[in-house]
Amino acid sequence: MMKFRPRLRRILTIICLLVTVGILCIQNSIVVHAAEQHQTGDTDVSTTQNPPGTAENPEDLVNFNTGNIFSITYNEVNGQVNGALRILITLTLIALAPTIIIMMTSFTRIIVVLHFTRAALNTQTAPPNQILIGLALILTFFIMEPTIEQINTQAVKPFEAGEITQEEALEVGVQPLREFMYPQTQVKDVQLFMDIAGKKWDGKNESIPFSVLLPSFMISELRIAFWIGFMIYIPFIVIDMVVASTLMSMGMMMLPPTTISMPFKILLFVLADGWNLIIGQLVKTFFVR
Repeated sequence: MMKFRPRLRRILTIICLLVTVGILCIQNSIVVHAAEQHQTGDTDVSTTQNPPGTAENPEDLVNFNTGNIFSITYNEVNGQVNGALRILITLTLIALAPTIIIMMTSFTRIIVVLHFTRAALNTQTAPPNQILIGLALILTFFIMEPTIEQINTQAVKPFEAGEITQEEALEVGVQPLREFMYPQTQVKDVQLFMDIAGKKWDGKNESIPFSVLLPSFMISELRIAFWIGFMIYIPFIVIDMVVASTLMSMGMMMLPPTTISMPFKILLFVLADGWNLIIGQLVKTFFVR
């Protein structure tokens, strides 16, 4: 009996399939009709009122083909940007936003200094990375607000109004960024990349290629950020040295000095209003020439 059970199951399966196919074949076919509307091509009547070449004046061109009329809107000489193209440009800017924020703004210097501050306090993950990045972004937008306003006034609005072309908008929009980056860039960094590229530099901002200004600005930002981080570390290192020497004199060599020094670091930082001092002086470095 055990041998016949698989065969019986196969026979029942085949019978069920045949019955299902028979039911589908017996059913009447369902015909779906479109709505009673005349579309282009479903009748013998042509939508073309006047064949090509029969127009006698410009007014007759309007009635050339009533079924396929399209219009193009122009703003003075330049056409308006299509909605799909606007979406494409917006998505492209969103994809490039992290690169632009990191390479062309004050974000790099701020986030590095904040990281050094947390490391000097030895508080491990307090404040968390999300807080540091959020604070760095807020300070970046605060510092870059005049530059963003210049780009919007000089490039974006004239381009949307049709006063300048796309190439002119890109050229004009880059100038505020160059004016922001050039004062923060050291001459030796620019000269380094100009020598690597095999180009001569006359010492003016206009003669620096954008491909040279970007890495020069990044190196200068890292140098300044590490110098500020070193200055932040000094008072906290003094606290570590005092605590370590005190523990050594008391014979507590097995007790980690960082465990005792961390509360004193936090106390010193709070009493000196450290966040106000560090962030205030850090932001002022971008405005003081």
